[in-house]
Amino acid sequence: MTHAGDGDRGATRLARFARLARRCRLLVGLLLSFAAISPAFARDDLVIGISQFPAMLHPSIDSMNAKTYVLGFTRRPLTAFDPDWQLRCMLCVTLPTVENGLAKVVKTKTGTEMQVTFTLPPEARWGDGHPLTTEDVLFTWEVGRHPQSGVANAGIYRRIAAIEAKDKKTFVLHLEQATFDYNVLNEFRLLPAHLERAAFANPAEYRNKSRYVTDVANPGLSMGPYRVAKVEQGSQIVLEPNPQWWGKPPAFPRITVKAIENTQSLEANLLAGGVDMIAGEVGLPLDQAVSFSNRAKDAFEVVFKSGLIYEHIDINPANPALADKRVRKAILYGIDRQSLSRQMFDNRLPVADSCVSPLEWAYASDLLPYTFQPKLAASLLDAAGWRVVDGWVRKNAKGEPLVLELDTTAGNHTRELVQQVIQMNLRQLGIDVRLKAEPSRVFIGDTLTQRKFPGLAMYSWFGSPEWVPRATLHSASIPRAENNWSGQNFTGYADPRMDALIERIERELDRDKRRSLWREFQGLYAEELPALPLYFNAFAFILPKWLKGVRPTGHDLPSSMWAEEWRVEGR
Repeated sequence: MTHAGDGDRGATRLARFARLARRCRLLVGLLLSFAAISPAFARDDLVIGISQFPAMLHPSIDSMNAKTYVLGFTRRPLTAFDPDWQLRCMLCVTLPTVENGLAKVVKTKTGTEMQVTFTLPPEARWGDGHPLTTEDVLFTWEVGRHPQSGVANAGIYRRIAAIEAKDKKTFVLHLEQATFDYNVLNEFRLLPAHLERAAFANPAEYRNKSRYVTDVANPGLSMGPYRVAKVEQGSQIVLEPNPQWWGKPPAFPRITVKAIENTQSLEANLLAGGVDMIAGEVGLPLDQAVSFSNRAKDAFEVVFKSGLIYEHIDINPANPALADKRVRKAILYGIDRQSLSRQMFDNRLPVADSCVSPLEWAYASDLLPYTFQPKLAASLLDAAGWRVVDGWVRKNAKGEPLVLELDTTAGNHTRELVQQVIQMNLRQLGIDVRLKAEPSRVFIGDTLTQRKFPGLAMYSWFGSPEWVPRATLHSASIPRAENNWSGQNFTGYADPRMDALIERIERELDRDKRRSLWREFQGLYAEELPALPLYFNAFAFILPKWLKGVRPTGHDLPSSMWAEEWRVEGR
C-alpha cells in the first residue's frame, strides 16, 4: 500500500538525485579538463596509486602483487622475462645456455647433474655501497632451502643440490636433474648477507627479525634504481634514487606509491590530482577501468594489457562438502562465467579452464570446457548427497545445510560484484554462499598464507611464460605451521599424480614432448579441480599523457622493473 504523498516525495528525491548526478558529471568534466592541461614541466615527482598496501617488503616471504610492484623499483632479479616475454639477464653478465656452453649436463659418481654458470655484473652493489657477491647468492640459497625460513616459493631453492662459488662474482649451480627452465632464476631473490645473516640466526624467527621488517628503509636492502626512503604503514611508500645504482639513472627524484584500497576512491584521487597514475598490476578492476577510459580518454592514456593473470577460487579440501569433487564440479558448472565475461568485461577476459592461459603455446584448446550447465550441476549435487528437502538450501543426510563462505580482498569493486553474481548463481542451485572481504594485507598475508579460509577464497595468481605451478600445486609446497607457512599451495592440495606430472614437465627438455605433458596436466586439473578457474584477467594502466616509457608485461614481473626507462615527455 502507498501512503498519501509518498509518490510526490519519491519524485522529489529522484529530481534531487538527478541534479546531484548532473553536478557530479560537471565536476568530473572539470577535473578531467584540468588533468588534460596540467603542464608536464611541473612534474618532478611521480605519485602512483595502487589498490593494496604490502603486508611486508621481504622479497621472498609472502605473496602479494602490491609488494612485487613496489620491489620492482628497488630490486632486480638474476633473470627476468621482459615485456616481450623474452628471458634476459638482469643481475648476470651472460644468460647461460647449453648452446653457449655455460650450461651443461655432467656425469657424476651417482649419475648426472646439470651445471649452470652465472656471473654477476662487476659493478653490482647494494644501496649502502657493499658489493653484491657470491656470498649473497650462497646466503640466499641457505635461507630459501631452510624448512623454517618461511619463504613463499622454496621449490626454486630446493631443486639446487649445491652452489659452487668460483670467485666473488661467478658461481655454478649444480642441479640434481636437467630441467627445461634451468636458466630461469627470476624467483631466486638475492638477500644482502652482510645485513640479513644476523637476523637469520634463528630461522624460525626470521620472518619477524628480518631487516626488511625491522629496518625497511635501510639502503642496503635495495640494489635497483630506487630505494625505500620512507614507509607510512597502510598509506604510502616513498622511493628515492639509489646513488649506488650502476645502470641508467632514473628520471624522477621521488616516487610515492600511495595505497587507496577502495577502487572508487582511487579513481576519485586520480581525478582530483592526488595521484598521477594508477598501476595496472594493482589498480582499477577492468569493468571500472573500461568505464573510466570511455570518460577520460582525452585526459589520460589508458592501456589494456592481457596476460597470465589467473583469477580463480581456491577451495579448502578440509571442508567436507568441498572434499567431494562432484561438489566442486557442480559449483563450476553452476557459475555463469561466460555471462560474467560478456556483461561485466565486454568479452575482454577469456574464461579459464585451468591455470594455463590461452596465450600460452602449451594451452590445450581441444579439452572440453566447463560451460554454464545448472541442470548438470544440480544432478551432481544430488549424487553427492546434497538434496533440497524443504526450503531452498540443500542439506545432507544429517540435515546439515550446504553453506560456504566466499572470501576475497576488500575494496575491489569487480571482486565484490563477482562475489554477488556467484552468490546468486549458486543460490539457484541451493547453495548458501556467505560473502566476506578482508583488507589485502590480511587476506593474503594471513588468511591465505596460513590457510584459514573455511570454504572458498577468490584472488589471482600472476604467472610467467610457461610457469610450472610447483609452488601452488605440488604437495611439497603446502604451508604448515611446522614449515613456518612456507609455500603457496594454500588449498593443501595433495595428489601423487599431479606431483609426478609437475616433475615430469620440469625434466622434459623436448618441447613437443612437453606439450603432451602439459595437455595431460590440464586434463587432470579439469578433472580434479584443485581450484575453481574463473578467467584470465587483463589489467588497465592509467597513465598521464606526459609519462612515457611504461611498458606493461602481462606476466608476473611488473612494469616497475624497468622504471629507469620512465620519463617525462620532452625530457
